[in-house]
Amino acid sequence: MNSTANSDDVRRNENGGTSDAGNGQDLFLHFLDKVRLSRGDAMEESEGEESPTELNTINSAGGFLIVSPDKLSVKYTNTNLHGHDVGVVQANKPAPFNSLTYYFEIFVKNAGVKGQIAIGFTKESFKMRRQPGWEVNSCGYHGDDGYLYRGKGIGEAFGPTYTTGDTVGGGINYGSQEFFFTKNGALVGKIPKDIKGHLFPTVAVHSQNEEVSVNFGKTKFAFDVKGYEASERNKRQMAIDKISIPPNLGYALVKTYLLHYGYEETVNAFNVATETTVPPIRISQENAIDEDDSSYALYHRKTIRQLVREGEINAALARLRDWYPQIVQDEKSVVCFLLHCQKFIELVRVGKLEEGVKYGRLELAKFVGFPGFQDIVEDCFALLVYRKPEESSLGYFLEDSQRELVADAVNAAILSTNPNKKDEQKSCHLHSHLEILLRQLTVCCLERRSLNGNQGETFRLHHVLNNNSTRR
Repeated sequence: MNSTANSDDVRRNENGGTSDAGNGQDLFLHFLDKVRLSRGDAMEESEGEESPTELNTINSAGGFLIVSPDKLSVKYTNTNLHGHDVGVVQANKPAPFNSLTYYFEIFVKNAGVKGQIAIGFTKESFKMRRQPGWEVNSCGYHGDDGYLYRGKGIGEAFGPTYTTGDTVGGGINYGSQEFFFTKNGALVGKIPKDIKGHLFPTVAVHSQNEEVSVNFGKTKFAFDVKGYEASERNKRQMAIDKISIPPNLGYALVKTYLLHYGYEETVNAFNVATETTVPPIRISQENAIDEDDSSYALYHRKTIRQLVREGEINAALARLRDWYPQIVQDEKSVVCFLLHCQKFIELVRVGKLEEGVKYGRLELAKFVGFPGFQDIVEDCFALLVYRKPEESSLGYFLEDSQRELVADAVNAAILSTNPNKKDEQKSCHLHSHLEILLRQLTVCCLERRSLNGNQGETFRLHHVLNNNSTRR
């Protein structure tokens, strides 16, 4: 797809660029920000969230338990007399937020005298001499009675008891906002997660000789977490699939997308396909999307797009000068800048570095010092430093997606010359109807995550599309 949705529709950078579409040149600053987003995607790494790796020996009920040297086992060493002499220990880090689930397990080495072992989640401020679930902002699944405790002294029937030799797990499903617990690799049950903020995996022992080891993921879990996550995603997808959408509306969205980007041959093939289906697909009037605007200058846009995609930038500029001189009459416009950058990149691609330096001095030097252009000019020139620029951090410039980005900018510029469009309607040239719909979807998903305290997987449209494509 030529355009990906992003949560920051209005984005500013250190050089003053902004994607806030307005009239005139501001409309096309959107494409400069897309170049910068490509840079960010190329350097994208993991969220950097730390996960629990061991037990916290500092914040624990140290008078009632001992933690092994590897900080992955805990044993009760006292004689319990009342409800305030529990041996409790939290993980060294809270459960990370930016994933569909978080999960950990304990193995009961010894159930001790009473088997009063518990697994659960607590806040950092939890009273470390009480069982998880006995105090507010905590939740615990207890082994002696199989009850679940949620911030009260009274538990509720939940699952089986567990004892020596059992493996018990506790997890958080951020998608459904639920806690879930397992025993020996099988799901026991789930309950609503009504505690906000960071939560720490927590283990408690409360009778003599009770001992458990903790697995934060260093070794294989007894429970199939990946399978559970796949099942949860399938449930969500099945719910989405049940939503009824008129099939002809979907075809109309696809067709206007193809028209918007000038894919004339594909449009023709698409039309033939829709007419030869049984029964033929007809676009009803109430679901019709105006195709006239998307069809404007279709042949010209198709021709120039093809030239840019083949790296024939001089030919593309020549066509623009012949057909739409108003687009290139301002030599310092965003569209001209992107085309000159692409010409420079094409020279680097084929190893014509000396010619590239000359071209850069002649054309790109004009943009040095201008807010919004400076950083991209510097990145382009930096390609000359690398022996294999395609393998460098700036290698995204040499990918086909960069050509597509430039072609999209030229395409939008030609659409903006449509005499039937008013100035206030020019921003619609940036995106097709389908892309506008996907951008709205992205905003809704991000808002939903925000309402969950920014917990769960960060919504990335291209990941969803790639996963769905693989699934099918």
